[in-house]
Amino acid sequence: MAVLVGKKAPDFTATTVMPDNTINDKFTLSEYLKGKVGVLFFWPLDFTFVCPSEIIAFNNRINDFKQCGAEIIGVSVDSHFTHLAWKNTPVNNGGIGNIQFPMVADLTKQISRDYDVLVNNAVAFRGTFLIDQEGVVRHQVVNDLPLGRNVDEAIRMVDALLFHQQYGEVCPAGWQKGKSGMKPDAKGVASYLSEHAEAL
Repeated sequence: MAVLVGKKAPDFTATTVMPDNTINDKFTLSEYLKGKVGVLFFWPLDFTFVCPSEIIAFNNRINDFKQCGAEIIGVSVDSHFTHLAWKNTPVNNGGIGNIQFPMVADLTKQISRDYDVLVNNAVAFRGTFLIDQEGVVRHQVVNDLPLGRNVDEAIRMVDALLFHQQYGEVCPAGWQKGKSGMKPDAKGVASYLSEHAEAL
């Protein structure tokens, strides 16, 4: 499994179903995210079981991401026709409803290969990648197919990145928005641990 943290996020141009259900044949990751934080996540396949719970969970928190200036982009190996059909299927009939983030069609599986989440040349693992304003991957987590991810953790990582960028401090174990960070030096670490070690 490739570690992309610290490297430029592999760019791509692909056919994408946009939030308003229009089809963008030239959706380009770097253009869409220009100057913004991005959360790019992969799911294995449309019209399956764990996947809709994750997609709806991301969509339910979309305002939390947007308040941080972060954009969500979803990717699977399905066609844009399948994405659109899934959006147009009611949730109580196995659909996902009117999802409000771009759904990228990785029909050639090249995007999944570039992010090294393709399994058995068939579907993608549940990969999530946090991309900063310069297009650099700052965090990644990849779940096996049966294991749904935690959207709260994705939001926490966006908050942690923005906190670090704003204050220059680092985020200790379990850091949450509104909590104090650590100055990235020996004195700062010692001071933080003397106050918080028992709570870690």
